[in-house]
Amino acid sequence: MSELRTRGLGRGLSALLGDAPVEAETPSGGVREIDVAAIRPNPHQPRRIFVEEAIAELADSIRARGVLQPILVRETGAGAYELVAGERRWRAAQRAQLNRIPAIIRSFDNAAVAEIALIENIQREDLNALEEADAYAQLISTYGHSQDDLARLIGKSRSHVANLLRLRDLPEPVRQALLRGDINMGHARAIAAAPDPEALAREIVNQGLSVRQAEALARRERPGAAGISERRSGRASPDSTGNADIAALERQLGDLLGLKVRVATSGSAGTVTLHFTALDQLDLICQRLSGEPI
Repeated sequence: MSELRTRGLGRGLSALLGDAPVEAETPSGGVREIDVAAIRPNPHQPRRIFVEEAIAELADSIRARGVLQPILVRETGAGAYELVAGERRWRAAQRAQLNRIPAIIRSFDNAAVAEIALIENIQREDLNALEEADAYAQLISTYGHSQDDLARLIGKSRSHVANLLRLRDLPEPVRQALLRGDINMGHARAIAAAPDPEALAREIVNQGLSVRQAEALARRERPGAAGISERRSGRASPDSTGNADIAALERQLGDLLGLKVRVATSGSAGTVTLHFTALDQLDLICQRLSGEPI
């Protein structure tokens, strides 16, 4: 079991890595300036889509102010390094034509590298749901993590992990729509068990349907449910309003937070309850609600 699974889970990279003293002399601690060209990207980087506009904006900031936060690397040979965390900063530094970049050099095994890369992407910039699911699958298949391990690692619920993993079974056109952001995790989960999720995905995109509408659409497409004619007539099924609206909202919030959510209403007022199963999850909730950097 890697070191990351025994300390700081769900508390952000600073808790996982500890505070690094600036200008340390040893190659395995502190912040050092290393050649940008000596770094190669992490081959197991969970993020596959990098928004060029965002990289360009970061490059402009780096030209004006420099790299304010060091990247994290591990040494792979004499003067050669592999990225562990900070690929957006590294890409932006290249675009800003920097020759050297501040870095923390640490020794990590392959499992720890995969864990850190996943945590950084989840906590600092949201991964696409399918990218996150593929990262989970890699940690399970390659490094023997269980779904419970992953839930503790990222500070989310086991059901969130399980729901994401199911998205990997979607047809390729639906997976691509999810990667592009044409549909979101709620849409994908709603249609995953439908007889023809590809056709439903096209209808969701073409009509700009909400997650609740996608869920109602998927219910009507199941064997024994009302046919397409009812859907196109605009008649609402009994379970598409009232409590179904609340249930859809709970699922959407649960997908967003990775936690079990319960919504109770009384007239125009109500309560939202977030359920956590470990103190690391509570810590993450408090950080997000307070706006404290993760």
